[in-house]
Amino acid sequence: MRLAPPRLAHLLGCLLLLLCCAAVTTPALAQRDPSFNLVNRSGQPIREIYVSPSEDRYWGHDLLQADLLPDGGSFPLRLDPSAGCLQDVRVVYVDGRPEERRRQDTCRMVQMVFGSGAGGPAARGPARPDAVPQGRGNPSFNLVNHGAGMIREVYVSSVQLNNWGEDRLGEQVLPPGRHLAVRLPAGDCVNDVRIVWMDGRSEERRRLDTCALVNLVFQ
Repeated sequence: MRLAPPRLAHLLGCLLLLLCCAAVTTPALAQRDPSFNLVNRSGQPIREIYVSPSEDRYWGHDLLQADLLPDGGSFPLRLDPSAGCLQDVRVVYVDGRPEERRRQDTCRMVQMVFGSGAGGPAARGPARPDAVPQGRGNPSFNLVNHGAGMIREVYVSSVQLNNWGEDRLGEQVLPPGRHLAVRLPAGDCVNDVRIVWMDGRSEERRRLDTCALVNLVFQ
């Protein structure tokens, strides 16, 4: 049975519309991939790499695990598109020095370079106001949960104070394998740290020189 001309024209019009939508949306979706290559041009190996969405409070797992990224090497970071384009990136060199890049639009870059060659818009991005300052006198550090259970409270206080202050986790918890970035004002390096596990056990570390720390591990 033949299709009437008006119906045939309607079907052809719908088909053309679908083809046009596919041609427009397919490139746009391809541009939303946050994956990129991290390139080391620092002159020394990188021992740890962390990448997390900028709205996430935790760094997550070291993506290098037990490996090292040598000077001149690159490491492919394959990220799920659902993670979004704005990512925070942290590396730790073999000498213990950390370096961070905040709020990077990784959907718009092919590679991110750490080291002397780290120039241009593909490597740099705007720094978040709470980015960790580098150099001496920086007491900020990462508190790492390598235990089997969750941490429900974290307190960090200068030894010059007589109270612990507010719980830095608030209503959140710190699961096993996750990091909490502890931001402290520059210059006050000697601090006390207290955590409370989900089962109510507490642990304290007293008179820590946090300016000499990158990671403080509880397990």
